[in-house]
Amino acid sequence: MFGIKAKTNKRFTIKAFDQEGERPMELAHPENMKSHPWSYMELPLDPEYSLYNNRMTPEYLNNITPDEQYWAVRSGVILRNTGEFPVEISGPDSLDFANYIFTRDVKIIKSGRCSYQFACYHDGGIITDGVMLHFSDQKLWMAQADGDLLNWYLANARDFDVEITDPNVWISQIQGPKSMDLLQSLVDHEFPNQWNYFDMATVMIAGEEVTITRTGFSNELGWEIYLRPNNDVLKIGEKLWKIGKELDLKLTGTPVFRARRIEAGLLSAGRDFNRFTNPYEVGLGKFVDMNKGEFIGRSSLLSCDKSIKLRGMRVINGIAKTGKSIFFKDKLVGEVTSSSWSPYQECGVSIVRFYDTSNLTDNLVVDVLDNQHKQLKGYICELPMYDKEGEIVRGIDRNFPKDPNPWNGKPDF
Repeated sequence: MFGIKAKTNKRFTIKAFDQEGERPMELAHPENMKSHPWSYMELPLDPEYSLYNNRMTPEYLNNITPDEQYWAVRSGVILRNTGEFPVEISGPDSLDFANYIFTRDVKIIKSGRCSYQFACYHDGGIITDGVMLHFSDQKLWMAQADGDLLNWYLANARDFDVEITDPNVWISQIQGPKSMDLLQSLVDHEFPNQWNYFDMATVMIAGEEVTITRTGFSNELGWEIYLRPNNDVLKIGEKLWKIGKELDLKLTGTPVFRARRIEAGLLSAGRDFNRFTNPYEVGLGKFVDMNKGEFIGRSSLLSCDKSIKLRGMRVINGIAKTGKSIFFKDKLVGEVTSSSWSPYQECGVSIVRFYDTSNLTDNLVVDVLDNQHKQLKGYICELPMYDKEGEIVRGIDRNFPKDPNPWNGKPDF
């Protein structure tokens, strides 16, 4: 009835309910595989989980295919329970400490806003990234992608008056063109008057106080909810599903964002960048502020190669194989870091990294998934692949697609 790939001697229990909401089902899981408080929603759907920050995140649900997930986030509304991990930085030196850890100037971000952040090692390699919530000058939440930032904070906090804590907060993403309609009906009182991209707010849902942010990983209109330990998550979840049913809300897993975030050029930690890549080569140089003062990695980034080596790629009638698979005249010239099929463009879409930018040519071939010995032509393209001005994610462009718009094979780079 449900599945999880794990074996352990130490067992914990999470509960789900059958379709009538009466008989509890139980699932044992190990201590280092923490479950989202809304995971009970997934258990009747035969889920398969992966680990993300030692948190379980659904890779497979039997209620929906990857293509159906894609169209749901592009033209409707979806719910995805994530493994993102918020860590709280608090105390008098919160901003100074965050400015030392992260490459952007944290001090210029106003309270009540969010910011995209990433941290580097001393050699300029990227640890991981995420969204920072700015509550006040003395309280920040860094909701990170997969990676070990917590120990990095602790190792570098000695000279700062800060406290590093795990608030045990869980994040779910509600994304898609109908996501704001759902939110407006979901909140108990008035919807926030000012609700711009990367804003945050405190609202009441089912009598429970929660934090919401105008963020997500889909590049579609959307928001995220932060569930605290003291929240009655069943009350909130019940109201969310009741209202969501009217909008055909779909419960989804990891595949919901794969093709869409590639099209949008949203980078995945550990895939599109890692400890061996610096921010400039993967196109994140605009988030490095050399004028704010000292931060970890600054000296290395001052002298590193600043050419952007990351690009998009399309493949007709195939999906590029990830890894060292891009060739020019039988010479290996680049890697595919992320790859999927786009139901909208009806072609394979990828994020790729070249070893040097002189290899940007129209005569590239790439290994494809269906046969490890087969190669197809790879067409370099800009990222994002469309919606260059970001009008979809900001809610300006409400003309959501209902049908495919096949790419015509014409290079745009």
